[in-house]
Amino acid sequence: MNITFLGTGSGVPSKLRNVSSLVLEMHQERDEVWLFDCGEATQHQILNTPIKPRKINKIFITHIHGDHIFGLPGLLSSRSFQEGTSTLEIYGPKGVKEFIETALSVSQTHLRYTIKYFEVTDGVLFEDEQIKVTAMSLVHGVPSYGFLIEESDQIGPLLPSKLKEKGVQPGPIFQEIKNNEVITLDDGTEIVREEVTGPDILGRKIAILGDTLPFDDVIEFVRDADLLVHEATFTHEDAKLAQQYNHSTSVQAAKIAKEANVKQLLLNHVSSRYQQDHLQQELEHLKEIIEHVTYVKDFDSYEVLKEGR
Repeated sequence: MNITFLGTGSGVPSKLRNVSSLVLEMHQERDEVWLFDCGEATQHQILNTPIKPRKINKIFITHIHGDHIFGLPGLLSSRSFQEGTSTLEIYGPKGVKEFIETALSVSQTHLRYTIKYFEVTDGVLFEDEQIKVTAMSLVHGVPSYGFLIEESDQIGPLLPSKLKEKGVQPGPIFQEIKNNEVITLDDGTEIVREEVTGPDILGRKIAILGDTLPFDDVIEFVRDADLLVHEATFTHEDAKLAQQYNHSTSVQAAKIAKEANVKQLLLNHVSSRYQQDHLQQELEHLKEIIEHVTYVKDFDSYEVLKEGR
């Protein structure tokens, strides 16, 4: 699992930060690429990365403010031109489908692939054997959502010493043991999987939140996340502005992450009013609250790790 930030600014593009978008790549786990938000010029940002638009198979929109959706029509059109023919799933609040279909219709854009739309509400959006995605309403003046991506636990590694004790030699039988709770060998020996495997490998947990005021319920939603992406539009001295515009400060985000036992906090959606030296000073203050915290920049990339993995 790898996250790449395509845009980390808020409101309007600036010289240093484009508007909101990030990509979650899961090539080894399930050969999928998910896009979260798609602000203006997202496809231009993608050109500076190895990411291929045709590989994107799910798009999640946190809310329908322009700095989170104005890049959609162009990206969807380019995906079609760049050999994208596979079905694309788009998850977002009410209004996303209307916005996209209107833009494509007026511009007479014809896609070579099918889009399936899913209107986001609170609760589980989908779940399979590998992963579960849950949405939660945030507080932002318009419908805004956070997404929790939870990887399923994996069966622990086979223990060769335990298998040897039971007379099992290396070979295809190892995979059969891994795939079944109990198997019986040709000689009648019963192999119970949990007796010959190590502890389960805990799945990773990622929380990606849209724009929001801080509120208590979000703490439980992101609890124990390995990685939390949280907006930090304003620094702590501009708390009144944050309240006025339904946003969070960096300190508020850090306190939520600390209370929720989040392992790593990545701050994005940063106002262009702040220069890098200002953010560096703020970061020193934030590290007094939570150790693993970073202001992300465009094109920063992070591997999502599990403690002890």
